[in-house]
Amino acid sequence: MAVAVLPPVSRRRRVRDRAARGLLLAATLIALVPLFLIIYYVVKKGIGAWSADFFTTDPTGRTCFPGQTTCEIGGVRSAIVGTVLMVGLATAIAVPLGIGVALYLVEYGKRTRFANTVRYFVDVMTGVPSIVFGLFVYITLILTGVGGSFAAWKGGLALALLMLPVVIRSCEVVLNLVPDGLREAALALGAPRWRVMTRVVLPTALPGLVTGSLLAVARAAGETAPLLFTAFSLRELSTDFGNQMNSLPIQIFNDVQAPNDAIVQRAWGAALALVVMILLLTTIARLAQRRSRLQ
Repeated sequence: MAVAVLPPVSRRRRVRDRAARGLLLAATLIALVPLFLIIYYVVKKGIGAWSADFFTTDPTGRTCFPGQTTCEIGGVRSAIVGTVLMVGLATAIAVPLGIGVALYLVEYGKRTRFANTVRYFVDVMTGVPSIVFGLFVYITLILTGVGGSFAAWKGGLALALLMLPVVIRSCEVVLNLVPDGLREAALALGAPRWRVMTRVVLPTALPGLVTGSLLAVARAAGETAPLLFTAFSLRELSTDFGNQMNSLPIQIFNDVQAPNDAIVQRAWGAALALVVMILLLTTIARLAQRRSRLQ
């Protein structure tokens, strides 16, 4: 039996391959340089503001004057708690709803006109600036007096609207990657369609679904504009969703405009706290994914 012998790779093709690899490596390094510089600068400027009082006290609203020996400006406890609560509310709204829409588009509406229309509007919403979502909630819920004035639940709703298209598009891509053979095998065994989705499709796509949801959470956690029009700001610690609530983006926005070095440094410390929160959330999610795979 004759064995086919592949022709040797020409020198010209090897040179092109090395050149392409070199260009891709250079592009990767160029993309990583700004990222590392931003992280380095935030850590360098913000780590000096961290202390026990920084995480356990609320901002006082006082301004330090030059030559003043003692000045208590407070920390960002209320901002951290407010960010966790509002982003948590937005996640509870956007992630289940977004995954449900993505399931419909993949499992039931691949080629229907209605599904194509939904995809079109989701794509449009993905490119809408975040301030538009804040203005929408401001006009429909605050100017009309629905539920009172500024409130934390309205801020969570604005963030949920911001997260929803990101969750839908990312989850739809992940669900499309699940092999059709798994669905067909489950259906051949007599499983109903809803059980195939819950027992086969969703567990298989779980790591990707978590990653897509985290991308949406990371985007919402750093948004300032929607919260300016909805939750506004409150220096004191509050866990009442019907009241105004502080957040890290709003705290950073207010502090960075202050004509005082101590308050500006608190803004850098709040920015570092926000980055660390997203890092911890991502790390915990990755560990949970790995544990689910091992099981």
